Amino acid sequence: MDVVLLSRWQFAITCMFHFIFVPLTLGLSVLVAWMETRYVRTGDEMWLRMTKFWGKLFLINFALGVVTGITMEFQFGMNWAEYSSYVGDIFGAPLAIEATVTFFLESVFIGLWIFGWDKVSKKTHAVTMWLVALGTNLSALWILIANGWMQNPVGYVIRNGRAEMVDFVAVITNKYAIIKFFHQITSGYTVAAFFVMGIAAWHLLRNQHTEFFKRSFNTAAKFGLAALIVVLVTGDFHAVEIAEVQPSKFAAMEAVWETQKAAPMNLLLFPDEANERNLVEAIKIPGMLSLMAFHDVNGVVKGLKDFPPDERPPVWPVFISFRLMVGLGTLFVFLAVIGVWLARKDQLQKYPLFLKIMVLAIPLPYLVNQFGWIVAELGRQPWLVYGVFKTADGASKAVSAGQVVGSLIGFTLLYGFLGVIDIYLLVKNAKKGPEAPALSQSSDY
Repeated sequence: MDVVLLSRWQFAITCMFHFIFVPLTLGLSVLVAWMETRYVRTGDEMWLRMTKFWGKLFLINFALGVVTGITMEFQFGMNWAEYSSYVGDIFGAPLAIEATVTFFLESVFIGLWIFGWDKVSKKTHAVTMWLVALGTNLSALWILIANGWMQNPVGYVIRNGRAEMVDFVAVITNKYAIIKFFHQITSGYTVAAFFVMGIAAWHLLRNQHTEFFKRSFNTAAKFGLAALIVVLVTGDFHAVEIAEVQPSKFAAMEAVWETQKAAPMNLLLFPDEANERNLVEAIKIPGMLSLMAFHDVNGVVKGLKDFPPDERPPVWPVFISFRLMVGLGTLFVFLAVIGVWLARKDQLQKYPLFLKIMVLAIPLPYLVNQFGWIVAELGRQPWLVYGVFKTADGASKAVSAGQVVGSLIGFTLLYGFLGVIDIYLLVKNAKKGPEAPALSQSSDY
């Protein structure tokens, strides 16, 4: 079997599995910090119970996320040694900062948060959770700066057959990475919001801890709606950035074969990749695709036929993933608006069908994040570094197909085992509900 293809499968499985935990960590860390802050400011013990209940679920998710993320670092050296050698001077810098600064920040303060109850003041304890949230989100920033350079390489020169950094500021202010960062973290906030709303809805359907879960639902619904507004805005800017710096990806997202000025948007499309055309194009909106791509109805959208066949991304998986991401994102806005309205009117339990939908919706934001990852990474192919370095040139030459197959099977079995443990612990603790209110509360814990 092909070593490059096997290595791609292994890295994809590792990334996608790790990416199950990351979005929830990003969002739940902020939600828990907000709940604890509300407790400190109001003295309302309900906020303290919420902090501890949702904080426990955050810790379970965080622990599994750390374990699954470590293996990705090893694969750069084992499976992608040629790539590491070619871009190590640039790619290694943000990853090193992420590991030594932000991961250190969140690891230290998460320890203080876990063991600091009753040992530091309430304000100090709440601050530690905000620092955990800050470290977690900054970790995402540095990783996306590294990934952003692969998507839109800047601040480098090719010297002695390698990419060498000449402008660190250009790398860390890469517009592609910055937009992607805000789009990604708010997508993570959406995952956390629907996670909290779904579990709260499950308890409300059973009339368990109703005041506790009504407030949890209300808090998450507002948080989720605010996050979704940012997701929509940054998604628009991100599409414009992609059209400018990765036109082949944009063309695959929209199944555009011919270069067009004032390109229309077809609401009904069915690509025929083998014959380089669309079998179905219907319900056209004139100029809309150019408007989306460049904020200009007369903008020129480059078609896939203007790229050599061996420099085009696979159309179908990128095309369908993009539509599923956008379609489900629109559904989330609709559900979040209803959730905010019903929670504000205190009518959540009058609409059990809506609560059942919210329970079923828990996994959907996870799927949307995976679809977004497919659009971003598969849409970049066949390039590892867009326009500079191809994926086929990045695999290790000293690794055999048999070795990759062996490690791929090992990773899959290990991740399957970890996934079962994670789901079991999350479901067990989510069903258990919050601890009973304390009979008395210490004034300074």
